[in-house]
Amino acid sequence: MAIIITDECINCGACEPECPNNAIYEAGASWKISEGTTVSGTYTLEDGSVVGADDKQKAISDEVYYIVPDKCTECKGFHEEPQCAAVCPVDCCVPDPDREESEEQLLNRQKALHIG
Repeated sequence: MAIIITDECINCGACEPECPNNAIYEAGASWKISEGTTVSGTYTLEDGSVVGADDKQKAISDEVYYIVPDKCTECKGFHEEPQCAAVCPVDCCVPDPDREESEEQLLNRQKALHIG
């Protein structure tokens, strides 16, 4: 499952530089699928919409840091555990109970985001 940041977030920013996929953004910041990945051209998001790799996408949260689920791999393919959760001082980076994903799904996403 992807990781989410709960509303207990204190906006310290410790998690953001730890993400190997650049999936974590400051509250209100727009995001791009190309940031922190090797994706170019177009990319199909989980909801089936096709976006340009460099197209700005709307912020998911205006209140606290947030994780883009289409970019989160729980650090699979990079680290043994989600790095955001490892550094969070208030333990607000937690598995999203609404997004159960297998290790295979997470590794496939990692490969799609980082074409070798």
